[in-house]
Amino acid sequence: MRRLLARRMKFHLFGAFFVSVGCAALYKFGIAEPRKRAYAEFYKNYDPMKDFEAMKATGVFECAPPK
Repeated sequence: MRRLLARRMKFHLFGAFFVSVGCAALYKFGIAEPRKRAYAEFYKNYDPMKDFEAMKATGVFECAPPK
């Protein structure tokens, strides 16, 4: 029973490290990268003035009343 805690702790530390690295990699490649690509694709063709005019026409802004 000697050094039981030390052996188990070493095993669990390595296991926790590899699980956390795996979760971080899954998040990066499963969520963060597709999200970055989606934002880049959206802003590639985004026209802020056209969007502003559309919001102005619907009455979203109080400072710029619709015509």
